[in-house]
Amino acid sequence: MATSHERERQESRHADPLTGLLPVLRSCVRWARRPLQPATRLWRRNIQLRVVATTLLMSLGVVLLLGVVVIGQVKNGLLDAKRQTAQSQAVGGFAVAKEKARNVTDSGDTGTDGRSQTDTATWLNNLVEQLASGGQGVYSVVALSSNISTHADSPGTHGPRGSGGVWPEESVPGDLRSDVDKTLEVYERYTSMKSDSVPQGQPALIVGQRLNDPNGKPYQLYYLFPFDQEEKTLGLVKGTLATAGIFVVVLLGAIAWLVVRQVVTPVRMAAQISERLAAGHLQERMKVTGEDDIARLGESFNKMAQTLQVKIQQLEDLSRMQRRFVSDVSHELRTPLTTVRMAADVIHEAREDFDPATARSAELLQNQLDRFESMLSDLLEISRFDAGAAALESEPIDLRDVVRRVVEGAEPLAERKGSRILVHGDEQPVTVEADARRVERVLRNLVVNAVEHGEGRDVHVRMASAGGAVAVAVRDHGVGLKPGEATRVFNRFWRADPARARTTGGTGLGLSIALEDARLHGGWLQAWGEPGGGSQFRLTLPRTGADSLRGSPIALEPEDSRRNRELNAGPRTMPAGATALGAALEGAAVPSHAPALHGVPVSRFAAPAIPNMPLSAPRPPAADPAALPGNGARVVGHHAGSGAATHTTMDQAREDES
Repeated sequence: MATSHERERQESRHADPLTGLLPVLRSCVRWARRPLQPATRLWRRNIQLRVVATTLLMSLGVVLLLGVVVIGQVKNGLLDAKRQTAQSQAVGGFAVAKEKARNVTDSGDTGTDGRSQTDTATWLNNLVEQLASGGQGVYSVVALSSNISTHADSPGTHGPRGSGGVWPEESVPGDLRSDVDKTLEVYERYTSMKSDSVPQGQPALIVGQRLNDPNGKPYQLYYLFPFDQEEKTLGLVKGTLATAGIFVVVLLGAIAWLVVRQVVTPVRMAAQISERLAAGHLQERMKVTGEDDIARLGESFNKMAQTLQVKIQQLEDLSRMQRRFVSDVSHELRTPLTTVRMAADVIHEAREDFDPATARSAELLQNQLDRFESMLSDLLEISRFDAGAAALESEPIDLRDVVRRVVEGAEPLAERKGSRILVHGDEQPVTVEADARRVERVLRNLVVNAVEHGEGRDVHVRMASAGGAVAVAVRDHGVGLKPGEATRVFNRFWRADPARARTTGGTGLGLSIALEDARLHGGWLQAWGEPGGGSQFRLTLPRTGADSLRGSPIALEPEDSRRNRELNAGPRTMPAGATALGAALEGAAVPSHAPALHGVPVSRFAAPAIPNMPLSAPRPPAADPAALPGNGARVVGHHAGSGAATHTTMDQAREDES
């Protein structure tokens, strides 16, 4: 076991350099992707561009394929014709050379050995010039000595000769010369023909055969046929195909653009009108022409818009009446409530002179009046939000001071519940430009709810800031939230358990007002929970009014959630000296001083790293719900009969990351 732990410690030490390398790599990737974002955004949003581009690419592929096939066929045809012509010309030349050698032998002088004594050098020069005279620019003739001789002590002595400035020995491959010396057959091969005009060489077809001169000595005769004309023909074919291919691709792209435009234009018009309808211009309608499918779609769209206009107008009238009723009732109740409050205060102050039952009634009256007054204030605040009359008085504040006041106000309730309120992330200032009164009201509501539903367990308040955002998360370990409740927890007068008594006298409007306060700041208020595992509410605000939120510095799902714990369970163990980065990559809990991962600081509220903690194999990081704006988020539930955690994403508003 000690050896295994030592080996894992060494692996952890080797993995330490990744702690500084991973952020650098992510920064490089983001920097490389930044110039491509406009093009990527245009590609995602423009269906006409995608269709035309796809058509062009497919057309280009087809044209390239046809071009390759056609050029291959033309090339093969030119080569076959060249070979047939070359063989015919070379065989005829070889026959002429044989005939000339025979004629010289029959008419020439003979020596002591019975053979004709002829000046071989002169004869070969004349032969090469005569054979090459009829093919200037078409072929060249080369004569080389042979490595064999009819006499063992008399090797071939014919020097290299060539026509048209050809370099004989450089243009004839050595292996071809060896093959020609073996038999009297005709050989052909592709080679690089080098000459005075083309010293670097040019493609050519060479045809050769071993022959005998008038003296009976062997020599090699070669015909070299350059591919100049064939290359010109092939280049002309390629140019013609390229021109025709470009024309065809452009023509197909134009056709695709025109065809897609006929379909996309009405769709774009419908999208624009839908946006104007969503903006409140309910009188907008599509222009319908023709009787095709697009026209029927436009007619259906206009009918739908007309119906929606009528229904929305009815709902607006009803909502306006309800808001006015709530506002009027709230204002009208102020006067009798003030009178009742004065009378109740007098009765409450004199309760000691009453009998026990009457004194208890005076206390109950005072408590219920407090609750009624709080509910009336909440109703007035809700009516201001509904009427769009809520004003934001922003100023630079330190969230630590706001959290401190909220915690001090909730301490008495926490003591009665047997809970502790622990604050994390208050080592550094957490400044934000916000309305202190509204932020304090939001946090007070979250902390009081966490204490009330925390079942006597500790409540953790965590603060963090990163980039242009600050966040405060309130975590409890109480009854939690069931699947689907995170989307309803911000509804007015909603209660998770209607049978559960409110010990703090809440009105049921606290989270609704908190959500409106967060939206008024341009921020998010999100909820996460799991049955029996507690819940976490996260408030995310832009650091300044000019900033827009793209993420949150605190993950919505805490590190100690049931899903993370089950994913972290495995056969391997984590040594006590393992790094925070390794723990984060394994999905384990990490200490509060761990560095930021993926641009999001590691949770300060996390279970401490336990020696020999079981861990699973490395898994890819899940999508961070912190990057998903909305007011209700993730709720983790259980399948019946199994302990596996499942998580459902509900009612999350998506924003374009661009």
